[in-house]
Amino acid sequence: MISLGIEQLLASSLPFLKDKRLGLLCNQASTDSTFRHSRDLVMAAFPDQLRCLFSPQHGFFAEKQDNMVESDHDLDQVSGLPVFSLYGETRKPTPAMMDYVDVVLIDIVDVGTRVYTFMYTLAYMLEAAAAAGKGVVVLDRPNPIGGESVEGNLLEGEYRSFVGLYPLPMRHGLTFGELALLFNDHFKIGADLHVVKMKGWQRGMHFPDCKLPWLFPSPNMPSYAASLVYPGQVIWEGTNISEGRGTSLPFELFGAPFFHCDDILEFLDQTPLPGAFLRPLQFEPTFHKWQGQVCNGFQLHVTDPTRFMPYRTTLSLLQAIGALYPELFDYKQPPYEYEYDILPMDLILGSQQLRMALEEGENILELEESWQDALHGFDQMRRAYFLY
Repeated sequence: MISLGIEQLLASSLPFLKDKRLGLLCNQASTDSTFRHSRDLVMAAFPDQLRCLFSPQHGFFAEKQDNMVESDHDLDQVSGLPVFSLYGETRKPTPAMMDYVDVVLIDIVDVGTRVYTFMYTLAYMLEAAAAAGKGVVVLDRPNPIGGESVEGNLLEGEYRSFVGLYPLPMRHGLTFGELALLFNDHFKIGADLHVVKMKGWQRGMHFPDCKLPWLFPSPNMPSYAASLVYPGQVIWEGTNISEGRGTSLPFELFGAPFFHCDDILEFLDQTPLPGAFLRPLQFEPTFHKWQGQVCNGFQLHVTDPTRFMPYRTTLSLLQAIGALYPELFDYKQPPYEYEYDILPMDLILGSQQLRMALEEGENILELEESWQDALHGFDQMRRAYFLY
């Protein structure tokens, strides 16, 4: 049985939190294994100490559907505490916000992929705490797609953004607490950081092994299945291809009206895509790209999570669609996550060079080979921050 960081906090109470003014960075998915919200648990364990809440992208209730849809500051209806949005007028906690607290608790569900803003809200909170002389306690949670596999090229410095602040691969294989330690130490933030470990989690576990309820951390992450394909399927956000927003299976479904599925599958024959099955179908998004239009596309089924390579799979698809439909396929234009000049695809891939190599038809396996030394270096470096 896994005991989450929030549950371990309640078991130990951390004596150094006595009489400290507390903040809590969380959203609606921040509960214990019996659905009790972390806000309520902290208020009960530390009476009169919780002074404010902080919310990440998509809002406290994960109600905002798309990127760059901001949330206002609010008042929590349950506790009466202020909720400071960190995806609105600012993405970094201000000194005025930090004046409310002595220590910020962080209890956030992450999905194990570089292109996910919650980890950079964590980084900004560490920076703000370091500047203000405040403490940070991260209440750890499972990486839903496991802690062993890493995949992808490392982000290049000129493509830093709110979906990629550090040179990480697309799939990093770390828990949120381990990410906090890496950011704070390796990237020299230097905050007063404490991580409350889980009990019972092992690196090879995927979310179904944890026997925990899935609570969607963001509105288009409704299931473990979505998180498993997301390290590749997030790439469609930088294109005119529907990533399944506006359907009941975001990121599992993808397509466009101009797809011819047989041609795409034939193109993919040149690249091994282990652990995956692409099932042709049609779908009609109710909002977002191709709203109200029938899209030809696929449902991406993962048949073996231990062998599945999400980044390779979607890079292969991206190359196929760019080659087969050069007049119809298009890249999304800026802005994307508050970057107004750089092509969103380059931000997502963390590299313009990789995009151009795909366009030129370079072999996917050879491209993978080109970043293996850097990926191996990251893999070795991250081990210094393993908690499990």
